[in-house]
Amino acid sequence: MAVFLADEQDLEVDESRLVALAYHVLAAQRVPEDMELSLLLVDEPTIAELNEQHLGKAGATDVLAFPIDEPGESPPGAPAILGDVVLCPKVAHEQASNLSRSGAEELELLTVHGILHLLGMDHADPASEREMFGLTDRLLAEFRQVNDP
Repeated sequence: MAVFLADEQDLEVDESRLVALAYHVLAAQRVPEDMELSLLLVDEPTIAELNEQHLGKAGATDVLAFPIDEPGESPPGAPAILGDVVLCPKVAHEQASNLSRSGAEELELLTVHGILHLLGMDHADPASEREMFGLTDRLLAEFRQVNDP
C-alpha cells in the first residue's frame, strides 16, 4: 500500500500521523497491498469548489471522498488507485469545538470516514450509519491505543 499526502492549506497538521492512520485503516480493512491512496489537505475555497462541482452543494465541507478503483478491480501489473480523500482542516477545526474534540481529533475522524467511503461504506440509512460510525470509532481507538502515550 502507498499513501500520499499533499498539504495545500495553511493550518499546521501532523501529516505523518494522518498518513500512519491511513495505513492503519487500510491494513485493518485488508485493502490489497497494491492499492494507492491520496490524502489532500485544502483550504475552504478549494473544498467549496469541489463540493459544488462534484456534489452540487454550495459551501465548504469537511471531507470529500473520490473513489477510483475498487480493491481487486485493476488488472495485474496495472496501477490500482483506491481514490482521493480531500480534507479541509479549517472546517474540521471549526466544527471540532462544537463536538468536544480537538481539531486534530476531528481531522483524524474525518480521515477514517473518508477512507471508509472509498471502501464502499455509506451512512444513508440508520443501520449503515451505525455500522460506519461504529467502525470509525473502533479503528480510531485501535490506532490511538498504539500511537498515543
